Amino acid sequence: MTAELPVRYCRPKSEFKFDIADIQNFVYDMSRCIKCKGCTWVDHTYMPGARFMTRCPSAAMYKFDAYGAYGKMRIGHAMAEGLLEWNEKALEVVYACTLCGACDVGCKRNLDLEIELALESLRVKAVQDGVGPMPAHKKIARNIEQYHNSFGAEPDKRRAWMPEGIAPAEKADVLYFAGCSASYTNAEIARATVKILQAAGIDFMLMPEEWCCGNILFSVGLLDQARELARRNLEEVRRTGAKILLVSCAEGYRMWKVDVPKMLEISTEELGFKVVHLVELVDEKLKDGALTFKKPLSSRVTYHDACSLGRLSDPWIPYEGKRGWMGCVEPRLKRRRGTQGVYAQPRDILKAIPAVELVEMPRMRENAFCCGAGRGTKEAFPEFAAWAAAQRMEEVREIGAETLVTACPWCKNNFARAIKASADDVQVQDISEVICAALEG
Repeated sequence: MTAELPVRYCRPKSEFKFDIADIQNFVYDMSRCIKCKGCTWVDHTYMPGARFMTRCPSAAMYKFDAYGAYGKMRIGHAMAEGLLEWNEKALEVVYACTLCGACDVGCKRNLDLEIELALESLRVKAVQDGVGPMPAHKKIARNIEQYHNSFGAEPDKRRAWMPEGIAPAEKADVLYFAGCSASYTNAEIARATVKILQAAGIDFMLMPEEWCCGNILFSVGLLDQARELARRNLEEVRRTGAKILLVSCAEGYRMWKVDVPKMLEISTEELGFKVVHLVELVDEKLKDGALTFKKPLSSRVTYHDACSLGRLSDPWIPYEGKRGWMGCVEPRLKRRRGTQGVYAQPRDILKAIPAVELVEMPRMRENAFCCGAGRGTKEAFPEFAAWAAAQRMEEVREIGAETLVTACPWCKNNFARAIKASADDVQVQDISEVICAALEG
């Protein structure tokens, strides 16, 4: 005869889904945080030493528990339960965060809690409750609504970056989505990208009317506006018939590959095309012989893993199920642990350039320290963004690198400001510029 289980083991299973529009979906995750601070410290197996042992910029900058994920989980839990009201400091804590995913991958080495989704949902709740986002974010939202770009620049200037002698095809398998930054503030990235495509013999087309990808709208919790923009953009890309959506911006990569499907409740595979970052394409073409580096670049180089190209870029799969005793879920859930990010390709590219000496910073891959600029941080908290970049630059100096390379315009711009402020003898370049220079020898 089978003994009956105690009542405490027979609680009904609760339904939940990965939908950030409802913070109740993440009450379990927020309430189970044990404040171990695995989200703040680099795991001991990867610990590079006493100087570079933290991975959470917010906790390291503000030095108060509320700013770490463990503090924000308690704030979010209390708000979800109706025990805490919004105030100025709570709003600051929620937004003074780069949403870089370091806490999420750290927690998933221990407890498998959905920290990143809970943080995104908390910002959505701030907007739903009428207190968010920050004033600087509202200005960007108005720019996107009126001008279809985050800078408020004239839409008819969006293609001004196109170099002479290169023209997009009317129809091609590859659709290059330049994004707001490469179109307006970092035209060198867009120009280098199409020159690389030309060198590889790859035809490409552009969207008839490219609009902002919605990265900041989504990141600051303006979910309704971001979802509306995502629907429009997805429809426009599908209409072109492209097989590959090519980007040269890490934030755009994450947005198209992860957050657009997340908002529209589809998987990454259901987009109807493959989202590819420039480094993935170039790495493939180098290895199949379609591209060859001709010009040596004599420099001691280090590569910065942009959060949105690394730990935040695992493919998205919607989930809806039930949670029972000890948090066991059904059906089974494959967690996004930040291990499927684009890590090897940029390094293989740099190693393939003659005379380049690639050296690694102490914190790398999924443990990399965020540059501090993304997800609306630089706009609302410029001092925080500058501090984070300065912290990362200490690693660059520690290893004696002469050139800092990244694959995101946000990273490049923030590091450039930090280098100027400290008068460091280091140059920062986007990897598209490095690739282009090595090809043009």
